[in-house]
Amino acid sequence: MAQITLRVLDGADRGQVYDSIPTPVTIGREEGNTVQLNDERISRFHIKIQEDHDKVVLTDLESTNGTRVNGEETQLRILRYGDVINVGRSVLLYGTREQIASRLDRLKDEGFDATGDVEVEELSKRAKSSNGSSIDFELQWNDSEHLRSTLHLPAPPELPEGLSPSQAAQFSEILEYLHLRSRELIRTVKLPESGKPVELSFEQWQEMLDLQALLAEYLRKIGEPEAE
Repeated sequence: MAQITLRVLDGADRGQVYDSIPTPVTIGREEGNTVQLNDERISRFHIKIQEDHDKVVLTDLESTNGTRVNGEETQLRILRYGDVINVGRSVLLYGTREQIASRLDRLKDEGFDATGDVEVEELSKRAKSSNGSSIDFELQWNDSEHLRSTLHLPAPPELPEGLSPSQAAQFSEILEYLHLRSRELIRTVKLPESGKPVELSFEQWQEMLDLQALLAEYLRKIGEPEAE
């Protein structure tokens, strides 16, 4: 059973720390939640965080005002240390100082640098050196745009494990379909002289929009499966 730490960065419960709480965890404004927040814009039962296949997964429980992770609307999301969760007017930070510092170290080892003058190594030291109250680190976090952007660098996600043969085949078909459509789009683009931007025809642009819409539909169906 995974244990998670959540710190409230903003909202009525700012400064509150929920340390090493066992999963599954529900968050909402009503009694009966593992984490009850004093926020009228949060649904009675807003999100659930649980462990599945050694991953910590956040699920939006069909909340009224939705959930954002690192600024992006989401129904279903694998959480990583340093992720920022927005529910209602409340902002939650996932992970302890040590866990976030460890992730920064791994990013450094993988060659990622923060945007700007601050490097991952310095940010890691900054997280590790925050030995005072939790609010010290929260203030430090809020003041460091570089720290947040470093942790949320878009990296290729891992492929799901433990799929049945039919699920793996279905997933492969989806990826192949998207790959073939994007490949055809790329082939139709005429490359200009070096250094000039690539232009798409109106038809090609519509194809791109259609692909984006299809991906959005897949994401919603995965995040909000129909009741059987």
